[in-house]
Order: sequence, then C-alpha cells, then structure tokens
Amino acid sequence: MLRRFSLYGFLKNQQYYDYFLILAFRQMGLSYFLIGVLVAFREITVNFMEIPSGAIADLTGRRRSMIFSFVAYIISFLTFGLAGTAAMKGAISEYGLIPLLFLAMFFFAAGDAFRTGTHKAMIFTWLYLQGRTDERTRVYGYTRSWSKIGSAVSVLLACGFVFATRNYIYVFFFAIIPYVLNIINFLGYPKTLDGDSRERTSLREMTHHLRETLALAVGRPELRRLMLESMGFEGFFKASKDYLQPILKAAAVPLAAGLFTDVSLTVEQKSVVLIGPVFFVLFILSAAASRNVYLLVPRPGREDRAARMLWGVTFLVFLCLLPALWFRVYWVMIAGFMVLYVLQNLWRPLLISRIDARGEKEKGATVLSVESQAKSLATMLMAPLLGWFIDRARDHHVGIGEFWPIGIMGAVIALGFFLTAAEKNPLPGGTGKRVDS
Repeated sequence: MLRRFSLYGFLKNQQYYDYFLILAFRQMGLSYFLIGVLVAFREITVNFMEIPSGAIADLTGRRRSMIFSFVAYIISFLTFGLAGTAAMKGAISEYGLIPLLFLAMFFFAAGDAFRTGTHKAMIFTWLYLQGRTDERTRVYGYTRSWSKIGSAVSVLLACGFVFATRNYIYVFFFAIIPYVLNIINFLGYPKTLDGDSRERTSLREMTHHLRETLALAVGRPELRRLMLESMGFEGFFKASKDYLQPILKAAAVPLAAGLFTDVSLTVEQKSVVLIGPVFFVLFILSAAASRNVYLLVPRPGREDRAARMLWGVTFLVFLCLLPALWFRVYWVMIAGFMVLYVLQNLWRPLLISRIDARGEKEKGATVLSVESQAKSLATMLMAPLLGWFIDRARDHHVGIGEFWPIGIMGAVIALGFFLTAAEKNPLPGGTGKRVDS
C-alpha cells in the first residue's frame, strides 16, 4: 500500500496551475486584495464543508469521499480554464468573469474539503491494522516526500506548457489528466481503509459523530493548542506562499532579457526562466525534508520540542526577510521563501503526528478535518488582510518593495507561538501513550 499512497501524493501534486495562479489573476486585472477575497471565499467554503466531510468519510467510506473530491477538482479546473480562456479572448466581461471564478473556487473548495484529512486517516488506519503506529512520522514523511517529488516534476511540466502555449490559463486543462489517473488509483484501495463504514448514514449518526469529535478537539487542552498552532503556521503559510510567484516573475524578466538577447520572448515565457528552476529545487529540498523529518524526533515524545525549535527558526527567517522585502532584494527574498517552504515540510508531518497521537482512531478523519478547518479559518482572515496591506504599500509607495507586510505578520505570529510553546505537552492521563476508544 505504500506504493499506492505514494502514487496518490505524486499524482495529486500535478498541480500545474499552482505556480501561476496569482500571475493569471493579475493578468486578468485583479488586485491583490481581490485575489485575497477569492482565497478567503475558498476557505469559507472549505470551512462549511470540512468537518461534515470528514464525518461523512468516516461513516460512509473514505474511498468514495476521495473519488468525489477529485471529481470536484476536475470540474473546478474546467471552469477556471474555460472562463480564463473566454476572458482572454474578450468573450466575457470582468463582471461575467468574477462569478465564474467564484464558482470554480467553490468546486475547488469542495475537492479540498472531502480530501483533506481523509487520506491521512487512511494511512493511519493502515498503520494501525499493520501494528506499525510507532512509525507514523516516518511513514507519513515518506509518502509526503513523494508528493514533493510530484511537485518537482509538475513544475517542470507546467513551465513547459506555459512556454509552449504562452498562456497561464491552459495549464488548468493539462491538470485534469493526472487527477483522472488518481481516481483509477483509488479503485485499488482495500475496503478495510474505509474504516467503520455503513451503506447508509443517518443525519443523527453524523451529528453525534461530529459532536463527539468537536468535544475531543476542543475539550483537550493539548489538542486545542495544536489547532491554534496549525492556524498560525499553516494558515499564514497558505495565505503568503503564493507571493513567491510575482517575486520570481519580477526577478526573471531582466534576467531573461540578459540571457536571451537575440530571442523574442513574451513576459509569460520569461517568467518560467526562474519559476521552473526555483520551484524544482524547492520541491526537491521539501521532499528531502519530509522524508527525513523523523531525524528531528530521535525517540517518541520529542515532537513538541522539535516543533518549538521550528517556531524559533521560522521567526528568524521572517526577521531576515523583512529588510529584503522592503528594499526589494530579490535573491534574498527568493532564498527566504525557499527556506519557509522547507520549514513547512518539516512542520507538517510533526503536527499531523502530534494530533494523531492525541486523537482516537475511529474519529481520525474528522479530527484532522477539524485541524484543516482551523487552518482554513486563519487563511480566510489573513489572505484579504495581507493583500490589502500589500496593495496599500504599493499604491502609497511605502518601501521600495510592496511585499514587506509578509515579513512583519510572519515574524509576529512565529514569535508569539515560540514564546508560549512548551517543550512537551503531556498526553491524556500523563501516560505518554495514545488513547483509543
């Protein structure tokens, strides 16, 4: 099953659109604030669907939930691609484009909601059935490393598509192919990974299951703390990470002009000169980080100490980024974002392992969906606010570069969690052992 789990991650991350999403929106004339509003809408929709989707996955079958998720993604890609193409050809106005973008975001959010937490719960169920729960961090890190290898491959393919078509929009159509292949991959998953599923699920059953899981996540102080940490680290990372795209584009245009003096290239083609190599190296580093994260935890019970150390390093990175973002020192900005990507791939397996160790097996998908909802809520609040600050910095010429609010917000969040983090959060009952019902 490790091969299928790894194949899932590899195909899932063939997200060819992901490296050009902000650039595509900017090409359509959207402000950073409006882009943030679109992101917030996606997160609001995920928030409404997240916890019920996890409960449905636990009760009706996780494989069905995953297949539905990827069908929703495919509909989203088609909508983005068709709407963007029509807008570029002048077939629809901006007033016609915006509702279609919101519609595409709705289906994308549905895909996220029914996927997030569900596949992780399938991995942890398999580990439980195999008697290998002590390998949570290592196995999850290994499968996540294949996701990052998939990202490294996808960025090269995506840049090839953009260079060949001179269009950011068409990558949505190409992304449909690997998602269809992943649906085929799910058909080979054994029924035992569905958990305690039933053919029919009553509303009362789902509500009871959901209420118990919320009580578990909010009632236990150690789980509540982890939800807040997820909001701070993952929520802000998700709100800020895509600003690497315009930074790379701005740095790539003069670089490409110097390298290809005798070749006529469009701005879209010039942008891939840096986007391709930087994201490729970035994802290779991220894969190595995910695969070796267990080295930060030499023995069980040390995850909290490692997490506190990562908060401290994250604060230092944002502190170094702030002057680079203010003075528009592109290479320092790019290097700083790359370090943040690597830190996130060290952080994520640690967080998931800490949550799973404090949860209950039967509520695995729902607890992880609660965590993902908390992260979505943070992104929903931070994305428009961050976009608004960046627009104001650009419009009022505050600083040489406009992206410095990222450094300030990130440093404040990281410092707050570093100063309040305990090196070890006790597990329920103080036994250091996982509690299963």
